[in-house]
Amino acid sequence: MRHRKGGFKLKRSLSERRALLRSLVTAVVLDERIETTIPKAKAAKPLVEKMITLAKEGTLHSRRQAAAFLLTPDSVKKLFDKLGPRFGQRNGGYTRIVRVGFRQGDGAETCKLELVGSELVRRAGERAKRREDKLKALQEGREPGAEGDEATN
Repeated sequence: MRHRKGGFKLKRSLSERRALLRSLVTAVVLDERIETTIPKAKAAKPLVEKMITLAKEGTLHSRRQAAAFLLTPDSVKKLFDKLGPRFGQRNGGYTRIVRVGFRQGDGAETCKLELVGSELVRRAGERAKRREDKLKALQEGREPGAEGDEATN
């Protein structure tokens, strides 16, 4: 009987499963959005939430705990410098799973595991880029949004 033996096995041994989940969590921290299968996303979601909670604490001990789990120093730096303060006022629920469809090769149901608010960060980046282009065009003396030769006609 499997009473009180919960968790996701993902048809892997313990070391394979741990390596898979560590790489998924590292990818979510670095990219803020990954596409994977639903069971893998459901298994990685609590671990991502735990890492963000550690980042919110911001202590040296929590930084070392996160560094022991995550694979790259860049991911630890981003977690504590950007994601911890970003989710400082939020009490849990840092991730979302959005179902995408079925994979072409094997028909597995895929989803996106993403951080809540990452779409706002991407839009803000695009908006800042457009603003820079507009300022550069004004400094060069041409009308923003117009091409070089067409603006003179």
